[in-house]
Amino acid sequence: MPSRSPASPSRTVLAELAAGGVLLSLPALFIQRVLAAPAAFVPAALLVYLAIAVLVAWHFPAGRGLGAANRVTLARSALVSLIAAGLVDPAWLAGVAHGLVGMAVVALLADGLDGWVARRTGTQSDFGARFDMELDAFLILVLACCVIAMGRAGAWVIAIAAMRYLFVAAMWPWPWLAAPLPESRRRKAVCVWQVAGLVLALSPSVSLQLAAAVLASALALLAWSFALDLRWLYRRARQPA
Repeated sequence: MPSRSPASPSRTVLAELAAGGVLLSLPALFIQRVLAAPAAFVPAALLVYLAIAVLVAWHFPAGRGLGAANRVTLARSALVSLIAAGLVDPAWLAGVAHGLVGMAVVALLADGLDGWVARRTGTQSDFGARFDMELDAFLILVLACCVIAMGRAGAWVIAIAAMRYLFVAAMWPWPWLAAPLPESRRRKAVCVWQVAGLVLALSPSVSLQLAAAVLASALALLAWSFALDLRWLYRRARQPA
């Protein structure tokens, strides 16, 4: 996320963030009642959403409304919160694997919708792009944890999610890594394949051998993509000012 804004977000933005939490409680309670989710499911979903909402409020540009595109991203964050909440009980999560896959597919298909809305409404912003990117990274982390918790693959899968956060952490000792990267369809395609690969691996219809192969390809493509970006950033940093 960008650095903190010098002023607090408007009351309207805070009200919309709070409303999102209230609306999230409805499907969470439905899942708990109909699918016999564990008692901790609803509080966990709300806590994950609360953490996201606090980060949004902390970094949101002052003097602006949330906007249609950010509302779409916020709705996706609610869906991601529901998926993450399933981790409170891996055995229950495995029993509702088809529902989990369905929610993950919706989250995958909705990726890019916020950008389309932003372009259609002329509300593109650096914050919106970063919000979308960070939510994608968190979704990948959640899905990787689900794959491991459900025994669909080994702990090595966490590398798919960790690479992004290790890259951000490396910016502290090597500030040249924080330079903006040019737009890249390759980077977006690799991100989509990461999520798609994790979703496929979660499906009970996919064998463990195929799941491992798909996830290995996602990790290899991600490593290749990061290597290209690192080379570009390194060369840029070595260029004379």
